[in-house]
Amino acid sequence: MFALVLSGLLAAAVACSDETVSTTPASTPPVSRTPAQETPATASPSPTPSRTSAAVGDTLDLTGIGDDEKLAVTVVRVVDPADAKNQYASPDAGMRFVAVQFRLKNTGTAVYKDSPSNGAKVVDTQGQQFDATYEDTNAGPGFPGSITIAPGDTGLGFITFEVPTSSKIAKVQFAMNSGFSGNAGQWNVS
Repeated sequence: MFALVLSGLLAAAVACSDETVSTTPASTPPVSRTPAQETPATASPSPTPSRTSAAVGDTLDLTGIGDDEKLAVTVVRVVDPADAKNQYASPDAGMRFVAVQFRLKNTGTAVYKDSPSNGAKVVDTQGQQFDATYEDTNAGPGFPGSITIAPGDTGLGFITFEVPTSSKIAKVQFAMNSGFSGNAGQWNVS
C-alpha cells in the first residue's frame, strides 16, 4: 500500500513539475580529450564562457523533486568500450559495454538517497536512448544499487550501459530521484 501511495506521489510530482534539460555548465573549463578509448577531463582554473553545451568534464547544477534536493553533477569520463569486470559476463551478441563515471556533489540541504543508475541514460547519434545495466566493468568502481550522500559530501562511481556495437554515443543524461525529478542534465560526448 505504501509503495502505491509513494508511486502516486512521485507521478503527481512529475506531472506538476516543468520538464527541463540542463546543458549549460556551472563553469566551463577547457577539456582535453585523448584519442584513446577513454575521454578523461582535465580541469583548468579559468572558465571559458563561450561554450553553452556541457561536455565531459563539465558540472551541471540539477534539482530534485524537493526544494532542498540539489546536486552538482559531473560526467568525469566515458570509457567506450569497457570490459566486463566478471570474466563470465559479456554483452549480448552485437552489443558492447560503455561505462560513464559520475561525480555527484550534494549542494542541497537534504540527504540525497537514490539509485543513480535509474536516472542515467546514454544517447547515440541516431537519438536512441539506452538505460543502465547492472554489469560492472574494469573501468573502475561502480555505484552500489543505492547511495546516500549527506549535504556537502560527494559520491563517485561508474554506471554501465549495454549498447549496440554500431551505435556511436553522442550524449549522456542524468536526472535525480531515479529520473523522476523533471530536471535532467545532458553532456555531449565527442
